[in-house]
Amino acid sequence: MTKICLVCSHGGHFTEMMQLVKAFEHSNYFFATYRSEATKNLENAYFLEFKDWNLKGKILQIKNLTKISFILLKERPDIIVTTGGGEIAVPFCYIGKLLGSKVIFIETLARITTPSGGGKLVYHISDLFLVQWESLLPRYGTKAKYWGRII
Repeated sequence: MTKICLVCSHGGHFTEMMQLVKAFEHSNYFFATYRSEATKNLENAYFLEFKDWNLKGKILQIKNLTKISFILLKERPDIIVTTGGGEIAVPFCYIGKLLGSKVIFIETLARITTPSGGGKLVYHISDLFLVQWESLLPRYGTKAKYWGRII
């Protein structure tokens, strides 16, 4: 059975992922996100720490890279699906890609005319890159697909 890693930050990106989770209910999946009030009761999840982008936060990011590598080496997902939150999505996608995972990036519904930072960084390595507004297609390239509103 295909193993899927669902990666997102703990705010709006998590809300969007929860709207998609039914599509994965017959799959072997796990979450990777930050611990928060919204995520604390998730089952089959890995939690990373998040701090502001100060020096302590940057040091924590290095610790998270180690943890992300550990998670991906342990779980060996076939596919990584992310709705964003670049600070978590980008390292998961790049490390996962190096380990042989396919990458599916779903640009957040909030991005209508301008690409997200995470989207710009993951676009080139993604196996499937979806935007939810047709108006966003020209801002990416031919790899981006518009299948209508997904979330």
